[in-house]
Amino acid sequence: MGVLKVYACYNTDKDVRLSSSSGAVFSSLAENVLEQQGVVYGVAMSEDCYSAEFISITNKEQLTKLRGSKYLQAKVENTYRSVKEELMSGKLVLFSGTGCQVNGLKSFLGKEYENLICVDVICHGAPSPALWKKYAIYQEQTNGGKLKGINFRCKDDSWTDFGMKEICKSIPDDETKKLYISKDKDAYMQMFLRDYCLRPSCYECAAKKVKMSDLTIADFWGINDVAPDMNDGTGTSLVLIRTEKGKDVFEKISSSMKLKEVSYKDGVRGNPAEYKSCARPMQRNTFFDDMQNMSFEELKQKYAAPIKVSFITKVKRKAKIAIKKILRVIGGGRA
Repeated sequence: MGVLKVYACYNTDKDVRLSSSSGAVFSSLAENVLEQQGVVYGVAMSEDCYSAEFISITNKEQLTKLRGSKYLQAKVENTYRSVKEELMSGKLVLFSGTGCQVNGLKSFLGKEYENLICVDVICHGAPSPALWKKYAIYQEQTNGGKLKGINFRCKDDSWTDFGMKEICKSIPDDETKKLYISKDKDAYMQMFLRDYCLRPSCYECAAKKVKMSDLTIADFWGINDVAPDMNDGTGTSLVLIRTEKGKDVFEKISSSMKLKEVSYKDGVRGNPAEYKSCARPMQRNTFFDDMQNMSFEELKQKYAAPIKVSFITKVKRKAKIAIKKILRVIGGGRA
């Protein structure tokens, strides 16, 4: 399926954007459906913060549960059946998930429904729920408390240099602690970003080739090279319009957005996960055996230790940056 339009955009409500992973396009889509007495399906963290699961919401107050990325595979359970029941009763339904989850829903339904809007996120891969639970318990033991909230993409420092924010209620004094760990230092995020803990199918993702969603949303990585005027540092979304239905829905929410149309090539340049699966690292062969047999501390030492960059590599990087700056000056500011 081709792409009809591509946009850089963000929600003009700054508070909503700060509580979202990128430009808060999902929130606008969801609010539009809820205003029409529709139902929104998406992923929320479980009450104990040990897993992620699909839930449905019918009012804006519940929307906070669905905002933000959850970097682990979510439980689908009876979600597809529930979506079908809502559709057959005539309700407008917005379903959001990864490409394979959208494709799974469409295959389950077996036919098109005019009252179904599907939005997927550009997916790097789905990390192991077992690893997440192991990490969550380790964090509770390390900090002497119970996890009460997780934000995988906290923007307190910046949108691009994000971190993990964890709310922990200490035991027994019941004090609430807020922990912030940079993505470069958090062991779980490092195992995810190094591709060790993904499902086997993620290394050869069939959903990259067959797109069944109406819209695709993602972070607009590389925005400064494409539309720097669309980056104020608090998050910009990339939106790919895939169907006429997606185009109509996006037009309805565009008044709540600042947006700029870009080419597909420019849009996905910094987001190759739109069309390409990540490479399976050598360490993937031993990672899951080790996860069963090692403590999280041991896993952390083996798979999340800082990668040492050689002196020569550092020099090469600095040289590349210097050359780019020179070329920008020669080119009159164009990169």
